[in-house]
Amino acid sequence: MAVIGLGYIGLPTAAALATQGVDVHGVDVNPDTVAAVNRGEVPFVEPDLAVAVSGAVSMARLRASSEVPVAGAYIIAVPTPFKAGNEADLAYVRAATEAIAPRLRSGALVILESTSPPGTTRQVSRWLADLRPDLVFPHAQPAASTARVDVHVAYCPERVLPGRIMIEIVTNDRVIGGLTPRCAQRAAELYRIFTQGVLHLTDADSAEMTKLAENAFRDVNIAFANELSLVCDRLGLDVWKVIELANRHPRVNILKPGPGVGGHCIAVDPWFIVASAPQEARLMRTAREVNDGKPAYVVEQILAAARQRPGVPVGCFGLAFKANVDDLRESPAVEVVQRVAAALPDTAVLVVEPHVGDLPAYLQVHDNVQLVSAAEALDRAGVLALLVDHDEFAGVEPPAARAAVIDTRGLWRGADSGSGLEVG
Repeated sequence: MAVIGLGYIGLPTAAALATQGVDVHGVDVNPDTVAAVNRGEVPFVEPDLAVAVSGAVSMARLRASSEVPVAGAYIIAVPTPFKAGNEADLAYVRAATEAIAPRLRSGALVILESTSPPGTTRQVSRWLADLRPDLVFPHAQPAASTARVDVHVAYCPERVLPGRIMIEIVTNDRVIGGLTPRCAQRAAELYRIFTQGVLHLTDADSAEMTKLAENAFRDVNIAFANELSLVCDRLGLDVWKVIELANRHPRVNILKPGPGVGGHCIAVDPWFIVASAPQEARLMRTAREVNDGKPAYVVEQILAAARQRPGVPVGCFGLAFKANVDDLRESPAVEVVQRVAAALPDTAVLVVEPHVGDLPAYLQVHDNVQLVSAAEALDRAGVLALLVDHDEFAGVEPPAARAAVIDTRGLWRGADSGSGLEVG
């Protein structure tokens, strides 16, 4: 079988299948990724993934290339960013579809894992049919049809948490949506090879919306916490104390606020719903706007503190979109650093990120941004901003007596802190 896209989802999926004895051919357009996988190495940090990939490659169960092979099953796990107007950009999905089409043979299975708006799986089937008119595809069949098709097409979104992918890819339940019931059954047969969780079979459109709904639900709840932090800051209250007390109610579970929302899922997926039904998705749009606006608020907190200490370096702790990973996609911390660096061109911005070895190219364009150790940032900076609650930062004791401390995650909150945003 073949997995198209060896990123944060595709490579773990390929490794999970390969370690169960399946011969997997991984495909990626990045030659560095292909070379790394063929060496038994991984191009990003994810616990337990390196062991799985190394073992699968050494057993000759996993190999990678830039060419799509002939295979009995294909999993498409490519990015689906959004474009102008916050609509889904399906260019990578279409490119993967076009690469697969010439290799298809009767009896093949095509599964889309990329997070996508409702109707995308059906569109994949249409694209394939246009490219391979010699084969019969399921999109033209009635929903409950049992008519013969040559290629089965289904949708199965990932449901994993970065930092726990290799655990959750096995243990979590999966939702599998087929363009026909038989398509869903064929896909389920594949996922049962490595999945211990329950497989819930449905139609493709419902599976696509389920994935979006899961992330939109989380986004709305995070937005409540972020908005509450703004309200508490305006009123001079400690948002962390308020949340701790409120959560003692048996039916209340307020999440922790932060500098925004990042990652390729929660920061992106709700926009697919909003774009699909803009008049109806009012709450989800507002949640996105609240979370998208939080980095700007944090930047103003940092700049206000920096203006009181002109020329003194600013220390920013964390770049990743969440704790204990190296994933910078859609990271609010990155946005904060970029905006602070642009607003203070004559001030050194000291970045501490223990999970990356070099600054990304889009930060290297700022001459005043430096990647440093936590000790150096603590020693030099007069403004300290905690943007990501990495475990490595939990033991840090910021010198609040001489530095302003902006703690967006509550990790450094002292007993006498104010709102939880500026505490020094």
